[in-house]
Amino acid sequence: MKTDSKERGRAPGRGKELLLAITMGDPSGVGPEIISLALEDKVFSRNCVVVGDITRLRVGARKAGSSTHYELTDSPRRAGKDGRIPVINVDLADKSIPFGQLNAHGGECAWQCIIKAVDLAMEGAVDAIVTAPINKESLQLAGHMYPGHTEILADRTRTSETVMMLAAGAMRVLHVTTHIPISKVPGALSTERILRVLQLGDEALKRMGIKNPRFAVAGLNPHAGESGIFGDEEERIIAPAIDLGLKEGINVTGPLPPDVVFLKMYRGKYDATVAMYHDQGHIPLKLIAFESGVNVSLGLPIIRTSVDHGTAFDIAGKGLADPGSLIEALRLAASMAGSVRK
Repeated sequence: MKTDSKERGRAPGRGKELLLAITMGDPSGVGPEIISLALEDKVFSRNCVVVGDITRLRVGARKAGSSTHYELTDSPRRAGKDGRIPVINVDLADKSIPFGQLNAHGGECAWQCIIKAVDLAMEGAVDAIVTAPINKESLQLAGHMYPGHTEILADRTRTSETVMMLAAGAMRVLHVTTHIPISKVPGALSTERILRVLQLGDEALKRMGIKNPRFAVAGLNPHAGESGIFGDEEERIIAPAIDLGLKEGINVTGPLPPDVVFLKMYRGKYDATVAMYHDQGHIPLKLIAFESGVNVSLGLPIIRTSVDHGTAFDIAGKGLADPGSLIEALRLAASMAGSVRK
């Protein structure tokens, strides 16, 4: 990831303060509510622009009982008049669609929000993007056949390889594979991929201020294969990647049994764990930090963080949404962007 602001194409005339673009996410989900609640904090409101349908955002604010007010803008800028939040409008074609329902119009609006925000970041007009949740079914109803945000971002930025990292306080999990069936995980593992995950993770954690990140690598099989008794992926694929990482100066240990490695990280022995597949990494993080976990996309030429939860259609529009994960995503995006700009 390039860290020179000039190389990233920063727009001329930008001030010293960071500027984050928040995407609305699916308009039928909790995005409009949690954004309004998070932006009640003046620390964020001064440094954010929202990309979304302003009418839906205003409805979301009312539903959440939020005091946040919005105003339209044609280009990214900081807090508007009287503390109003600037919004780059992405029109929701059918403003009558209810909260909590799948809808192609909602999927299309969410798609356009992502594309606009990514383009702004690639142009250097914003320092990072923070994404509210989308619904994959709504997205695909609109004709955009992607399994999630990360794949859209990779396509739009022409990035060949990305890594999903979940972060919650001092715990971080990097995923070797994500949105594929369990049956395909063993075939998707490679020494090269695991090494790349370690490289991107080492770079990211150093950017977060950890000088010598300590990594643990989880095995794929029970007891990390037990010397080949329960599977040979550890000896054949995972261990060689760890050896290569050590030769590059990465502080890494493993492969360790998956049933104990996360507890060791929780107790402070490691700064991050490399998980082999989606649920292996998601379950422990969500167990301890469902309301505050953050999703970070590594390997992109832009900084992107996200809430670590879905659209929550069951509570959307009911004033029950918790902005905790979005607040943490904003904090982490600002921290990472600030490191890049130093």
